[in-house]
Amino acid sequence: MNSYLSAYQGKRVLVTGGAGAIGSNLTTALLDAGAGRVVVLDDLSSGARWNVPGASNIVFVQGTVTDGEVLKQVFSERPNFVFHLAAHFANQNSVDHPEADLEVNGLGTLKLLDHSRLARVSRFVFASSGCSVYGSQAPLPLREDFVSINLDTPYQITKLLGELYCNYFFNYYKLPVVRARLFNVYGPGETPGKYRNVIANFMYWARQRKSLPVMGTGEETRDFVYVGDAVDGLMRLGATPEAIGDVFNMASEKETSVMDLADRINRICGNPAGIQAVPRRAWDKVTRRRASIDKARRVLGYQPKTDIHSGLEQVASWFSRNWDRIQASARF
Repeated sequence: MNSYLSAYQGKRVLVTGGAGAIGSNLTTALLDAGAGRVVVLDDLSSGARWNVPGASNIVFVQGTVTDGEVLKQVFSERPNFVFHLAAHFANQNSVDHPEADLEVNGLGTLKLLDHSRLARVSRFVFASSGCSVYGSQAPLPLREDFVSINLDTPYQITKLLGELYCNYFFNYYKLPVVRARLFNVYGPGETPGKYRNVIANFMYWARQRKSLPVMGTGEETRDFVYVGDAVDGLMRLGATPEAIGDVFNMASEKETSVMDLADRINRICGNPAGIQAVPRRAWDKVTRRRASIDKARRVLGYQPKTDIHSGLEQVASWFSRNWDRIQASARF
């Protein structure tokens, strides 16, 4: 076992958003690392209950991070670590529902931080978004010392707000907070839907022999990071003392165009329907995304191991194994 994983042996951990792709994979990794008890909090607005691993030392609580009574319940478990992944996701969802976005991503994060302060947790790991806080005009590669206040969606604004609240609790209360700027995380565990990530949706449509909608020119790039690599980074953040009070990119450090992504998925699924060009959404002004992970590599020993092709193959395999449940869980 890697030495940093020993930090979780016998410990109590709270994972908010634990029924989603990142949260469910993180929960599994925590169990593998010997965590004594993992409490999963999720309102199932986008996650799936069947995603949560079944084990005697997992407690699943259905509820929202804005509900004070629910928070009292999960913090009665006295967690040593809190991984705050729950969010009102994603950009288009926030444009459509800005008040819900502010309530969950703003007030919900504030409440989690305050309960964590009172519980004197050993580490609070906040899932921020590298696709949000840098804005659309940041120089590449994206580095942690740059943020923008010229943002394009409520989701981007509230993710930055969450980081600011984390800074406040670290500076004022000395809460041991660390922030992860996650880029385009993909992998097993993500069910498709109207507001879900492009890979899950492309895989869903390709399996049904439907053409894949590529927005803009198709040459736009994103930094896709496999969920297993993102989870490894999150666990390193929770266990590395030098990370406290700081922020780290969790990314692959590689660009993949959306057109290339669609072509790869169509080939993997044997989909003859190809692609269809659709207009870019009004808020989407980003043409390229590529993060620097120099800081995470240096401080955490973080190094992504799964390339885009291998990752997509694993997503396809997960879709095949769980197709009936995925179809039942899809939200379009």
